Amino acid sequence: MHIDERQLAISLLEGLREDLTYARLNNGSRILDVADLRQYIYEQIGRIRTNAYFTGVLYGSDGRGQDINKSNGHNGKAQV
Repeated sequence: MHIDERQLAISLLEGLREDLTYARLNNGSRILDVADLRQYIYEQIGRIRTNAYFTGVLYGSDGRGQDINKSNGHNGKAQV
């Protein structure tokens, strides 16, 4: 493992440790065992993917949305 990869892994695990102190599953229950931890991780991954998808649609990074950095909001046509 390279230094950057190791630092990223440590940072990720420290964040997870802090999150687990107050973590709840989508159904509201606390994390009590390994199965709950696995479910919590899957839920977080799903949340990240959903946020990334909608961010991509909003900002056009997936090729289907409007790239707000290249448009004035009027489909490229100047308003007079």
